Amino acid sequence: NPTALMVERPALTPIVDRNDVALAAAGDARAFARLYAAHKDRVFSLACRMVNHERAAELTQDVFVRAWQKLGTFRGEAQFSTWLHRLAVNLILSRRSAFSTERARFLDAEDVIDVLPARASQRETVMDLETALERLPEGARTVFVLHDMEGYRHEEIATMLGVTVGTTKAQLHRARMMLRRVLA
Repeated sequence: NPTALMVERPALTPIVDRNDVALAAAGDARAFARLYAAHKDRVFSLACRMVNHERAAELTQDVFVRAWQKLGTFRGEAQFSTWLHRLAVNLILSRRSAFSTERARFLDAEDVIDVLPARASQRETVMDLETALERLPEGARTVFVLHDMEGYRHEEIATMLGVTVGTTKAQLHRARMMLRRVLA
């Protein structure tokens, strides 16, 4: 019987999100838990790429605490996932600067990767992109992740970071060159 084999497909995520956002904004913790479950992996992945794996779990929790606090400001003009992503980027950028106040925002040394300690490994082991990203200077990593991985334009990145478009382009070029060297 062909009808017996048909499985009901789940509702589209934006529609589910919209309903859960309305419920969560009214104080429904279960609705917010569903939003968390649906979006936590993407936020965690973003945090891993922008800072490092050790701080990503803490930042992911911070993003969702902030989302719960600011849910009333979500106007529904964009999808919830888009709003949450922007909130995550902004929070991660602000917290990351607090994590590394003793370090300069952008390093000028072209060979900074050469002086960073490497993980103990065999020469034959191929370094993965996540590890290579962690070895980039903070400014270059941020611009690379936001531009090449998250799809932000240079103008948006410059505004977020409080730098010029030229600086973001230079940092992106530096990141790409360093990654090529490390991954080669």
